[in-house]
Amino acid sequence: MQKRKLGMSGWEVSALGLGCMGMSYHRGPAPDRNAMIALLRKAVELGVTLFDTAEVYGPFINEELVGDALVPFRQGVAIATKFGFNCEAGKSTGPNSRPERIRQVAEASLKRLKRDHIDLFYQHRLDPNVPIEDVAGTVKDLIRQGKVRHFGLCEVSAETIRRAHAVQPLTAIQSEYSLMWREPEAEILPTLAELGIGFVPYSPLGRGFLTGALNEHTKFEGGNDNRAALPRFTAEAMKANQVLVDLLNEFAQRKGATPSQVALAWVLAKTPWIVPIPGTTKLARLEENLKSADLEFTSEELRDLDRAVSKIKIHGDRYPAVQQKLVGQ
Repeated sequence: MQKRKLGMSGWEVSALGLGCMGMSYHRGPAPDRNAMIALLRKAVELGVTLFDTAEVYGPFINEELVGDALVPFRQGVAIATKFGFNCEAGKSTGPNSRPERIRQVAEASLKRLKRDHIDLFYQHRLDPNVPIEDVAGTVKDLIRQGKVRHFGLCEVSAETIRRAHAVQPLTAIQSEYSLMWREPEAEILPTLAELGIGFVPYSPLGRGFLTGALNEHTKFEGGNDNRAALPRFTAEAMKANQVLVDLLNEFAQRKGATPSQVALAWVLAKTPWIVPIPGTTKLARLEENLKSADLEFTSEELRDLDRAVSKIKIHGDRYPAVQQKLVGQ
């Protein structure tokens, strides 16, 4: 597996990480836990060194899963987790990034992850009631104490990135980014390039849509699969967006690859400090995704793909209005 450095931090991780959320949360009925532990350990064997989880995934059960699976790998394997919400009665009950809450989450996450430090600690979503300077200052203290190695933010504006980075240098920003959602190219990517911050895109396969495995007839497990509530995954939107999957299939055939590999290789080709974190619960998909790191585009091929995608209108918002308010602030 190729390695990449996240921005100016010098921190080196595998070119692709692994998003672990779907192994226990938000993607339908949870798979067998022992099978997921085996999959996580296989990912390490295949060269993955960055694993992404969060307190709110469950809550708690995804961190526990990742912690148990990666106990044998104390060296050379990094775990990213997140704070930023209240978690009560088995669910998230709104944003909370008060300093005392951040410290509380850090201690609890360390126990669940079975680690003496958190490699990358993200604020999951901006808390409108807590200045980002206070958040950054709290994480700075945790870094001084050796409990956290690197600081990150998720789904924030360029202005927020600058304000946080001035207090505690950021190692990575995590936001959605794929051929279906290219908004970070406008302000976020140029800001990260200027400041020397890495980029960790989640849902680089459009929450599975770009794999070609979903279509207008797909039925999601309501309540267990959050895609059932996302405007982009209505039957009408998926039917309209099928043109993008068809385009990927066309490019994939030319390259002797799969649509997933083309979509991931496109993300990887954007800059050398991007590390996407596609998620999966299947070994075959994991192996398929990791091979995308070896798929290269010529400058002409990349230009052709960009040009073709730019002509396609994506239908459906990525979040319902209430959730949309929590991103890009």
